[in-house]
Amino acid sequence: MNLTELGYFAGWRVIRALPRSVAAAAFRAGADRAHRRGGGGTARLRANLRRVVGPDLPEAELDELVRRGLRSYARYWLEAFRLPALSRAEILAGFRLDGEEKLAADVAAGRGAVVALPHAGNWDAAGAWVAATGWPITTVAERLKPEGVYQRFLAFRRSLGMEILPTHGGERNAFDVLVDRVRAGTVVPLLADRDLSARGVEVEFFGHRTRMPPGPALLALRTQAPLYVASMWYEADAACASIEGPLPLPGPEEGPLDQRVRSLTQRIADGLAAGIARHPEDWHMLQRMWLDQHGRGGGPTLPSPAAGQA
Repeated sequence: MNLTELGYFAGWRVIRALPRSVAAAAFRAGADRAHRRGGGGTARLRANLRRVVGPDLPEAELDELVRRGLRSYARYWLEAFRLPALSRAEILAGFRLDGEEKLAADVAAGRGAVVALPHAGNWDAAGAWVAATGWPITTVAERLKPEGVYQRFLAFRRSLGMEILPTHGGERNAFDVLVDRVRAGTVVPLLADRDLSARGVEVEFFGHRTRMPPGPALLALRTQAPLYVASMWYEADAACASIEGPLPLPGPEEGPLDQRVRSLTQRIADGLAAGIARHPEDWHMLQRMWLDQHGRGGGPTLPSPAAGQA
């Protein structure tokens, strides 16, 4: 076990053993220390949030927003480490979804749903809540390095009731499995706000060009399942989310498949931007986001479900 894996292991064991108030104070202090030091992750978050709020927000107000953003990021880690110890009742009480009746109807009708997520709020709490509600949920997870960390997060999410597919190396292609799951009535959440690989779809986001994954759009078009865009944020007593949609799906008369995927991905980008603009402090984007930004920089990769890719 290397130091990185040991750190995650200690987090799950030690943080769960501490009273929440003590652990929360320690994580807030760590976030504030990171803010004062102003390292690469803090600088990247500041640059990303500047594009969200625009050029007119005074620097002092942006600095306060960055501080709150780092505290939100720390809260995510605190809650991720403590989540496996929560009871079903605590999981249900710790998350609220505006629009849950839409997903309930989709699951009851057996048509499933695709949900495009931002790197915001607490998606692990959201997934655990869906599973605790009794709805089937499947997503994909990128392979973190080292492998031991990936395996621990895999076991963590599966223990919460989520089916997790590897992005590669599985018995079947992950996208083909997701198609089957959606058609069987499963909720499929996919991160959708960042994919700077060559496979990403170029979109406009807060007035600048970036790439986002084609997976959510392609999965919805392939299955004709409802496609929602989520906004995720924190309130004092709970992680929260709302879903907008279902988005209208372009038909074959609107062009070839790749064109329809591009137009639908832009609609997803617009929906994500609206939600992030409402709660910018809870957008955990400490990595390069736009194509005209240079250098990798940023904080550690979040242990999140993988961006939805075809």
